[in-house]
Amino acid sequence: MMLVRMIDYLRERPLLVRRFCYLVVAGVLLWDALLLDKSYAHIVLEHLPGFWSLFGLIGCVLLIIVAKGLGALGLLTREDYYDR
Repeated sequence: MMLVRMIDYLRERPLLVRRFCYLVVAGVLLWDALLLDKSYAHIVLEHLPGFWSLFGLIGCVLLIIVAKGLGALGLLTREDYYDR
């Protein structure tokens, strides 16, 4: 029941959740920019703060787009496929 109350609390406060997410992203970028050793970077782009985070985000978005495209090409079937 405590988890349900916590979820309800967060649902009632979307601005708080959004600000917390922005705070986490800013913390990760600061940590990347100030504390990580980038002397072993293989390419020039790795020296940019947040490069791998942005790379991962773009990869996830592309994966979702490809999966939706494959579903639209015919991998998805009707809901009543087995009822016939």
